[in-house]
Amino acid sequence: MARGHQKIQSQAKAQEKQAKLKKQQGHSATEQKKAAMKALVYICAVCKSQMPDPKTYKQHFENKHPKNDMPPELKDV
Repeated sequence: MARGHQKIQSQAKAQEKQAKLKKQQGHSATEQKKAAMKALVYICAVCKSQMPDPKTYKQHFENKHPKNDMPPELKDV
């Protein structure tokens, strides 16, 4: 059992090791998925696919659903 100064040194060393591991680990997969979901704002009315911006949504709609009527929010884009 470490006592006194040796105990303080080992605690500091362990804390530094934990900080390095946490920094090295980076962002977790769940955090990345949450951030990606926030970026995908527009949802296709037909297939429920998600897009980040209206331009991409319009391109998707023109290519994937040419027979369907264009939604009113995409007509002016």
